[in-house]
Amino acid sequence: MNGGGKSDRPVVPLKDANKAGGRPPSAERLEGRGLAKEKPGEQTRFWTQGQIDLNDALYRIRKAAKGDRKQRFTALWHHVYNVNRLRQAFFALKREASPGVDGATWSKYREMLESNLKDLSGRLQRGAYRAHPVKRVYIPKSDGRERPIGITALEDKIVQRAAVEVLNAIYETDFLGFSYGFRPGRSQHDALDAVTVGIEKKKVKWVLDADIRGFFDTMNHDWVMEFVSHRIADRRVLRHIKKWLKAGVLEEGVWREVEEGVPQGGSISPLLANIYLHYALDQWVHQWRNRHARGEIIMVRYADDFILGFQYEEDAKRLHADLRERLKKFNLELSEEKTRLIEFGRFAASNRAERGEGKPETFNFLGFVHICGKTRAGEFCVLRKTIAKRVAAKLKDISVELRRRINHRTADVGRWLRSVLSGHYQYYGVPRNYKSMNSFRQSVIERWRRVLRRRSDKKNRITWERMKQLADQWLPKPKIAHPYPSIRLNVRIQGRSPVR
Repeated sequence: MNGGGKSDRPVVPLKDANKAGGRPPSAERLEGRGLAKEKPGEQTRFWTQGQIDLNDALYRIRKAAKGDRKQRFTALWHHVYNVNRLRQAFFALKREASPGVDGATWSKYREMLESNLKDLSGRLQRGAYRAHPVKRVYIPKSDGRERPIGITALEDKIVQRAAVEVLNAIYETDFLGFSYGFRPGRSQHDALDAVTVGIEKKKVKWVLDADIRGFFDTMNHDWVMEFVSHRIADRRVLRHIKKWLKAGVLEEGVWREVEEGVPQGGSISPLLANIYLHYALDQWVHQWRNRHARGEIIMVRYADDFILGFQYEEDAKRLHADLRERLKKFNLELSEEKTRLIEFGRFAASNRAERGEGKPETFNFLGFVHICGKTRAGEFCVLRKTIAKRVAAKLKDISVELRRRINHRTADVGRWLRSVLSGHYQYYGVPRNYKSMNSFRQSVIERWRRVLRRRSDKKNRITWERMKQLADQWLPKPKIAHPYPSIRLNVRIQGRSPVR
């Protein structure tokens, strides 16, 4: 290179195949673009090439983690403060999110993005980075109580998201298949499908609907660091995680130290929660059913909500009792008002009828009430209906917003209601839930008509004929947005089931 009278020899980078998916490439790799003649290499380092470098680094970490499940990683922090990774984390943040205690917004930070990221990377590299306290706010819950939410400072969000990206490459090889909450490539509907398929296809006769009381507020910091250190030996990673845990909260202008728990709302909190429950709960349940269970046991967990299905009642009662003691060791406890054992499954209705009891009880999970039902062919199935309390709370919010918009243009209100209904259908549009969604739409129409009538004079009252025209114009009709659970999961009964 740079020989007399010769042009630069182009360095041709390799581009990962589209079908690689984080695993060894299943298709041949492609050549990228070579360097232009007599041009320095720095000018060709585009964002796309940086993205390839980031993916290659994660692939190597993932491969090492999968190859040795006991390996502790000693050099990870340089992957976090990589400017390309920080930039990727920045653009993954919500643009309109509320600012934290530093007052920095996404749009303001972007004005000098490159210099800001280089400065942040330098502080992370030399140990000058300081975590900000989390701003504590409260949002109302459907039961009338308030849920504490933490608003993290912008730079903390960036660094936490970058750290999560790196740590996920390790922990995604460790987490068990029945864990669904806050994991890449997994959603609430994947967990819902797993519950449905597990009950319909496995020998489930009893269901333990469990919930951990105040989980995010009671996580023990010492146990968090203990669990993380099982895989992470990089002192800088551990030190920064401890910084985020000990940063404290700012509530109504007053700083308060936090001795336990992690604030909901931070990017690192869901990963720490999954790590905590992986060691405190998931592995223990998996070992318990292999060592002590007489029959089949299934489990599906989304964050701190989880469902256990049992073939035998004795297994359910024993595990329930042992579970209380297990969680107590890690400063956790089951919420007794939300945790209950019920008879549920394909034989629940007939068994209860023989004993002269009523219909099988139902359980709630991720916004749906699960009911023992039958298909048109008379076969057992799990019916999923929108929880009535969720519908009532949503309709109440819509009524309040409609009254606030009472003097807005009808077209503007119609567009807003269309987005509300579309979002509702996108989540609750599961098979056999059409009636619930249609009832929700009718309730929205009634509330909109009531508001329109309040702003109309007696001569121009909104009739039902006119209201029907507005509804047809602006309010989409319900649609099923999700396939049947067995189709999406593609469960092989003879093989390894996703619910195990």
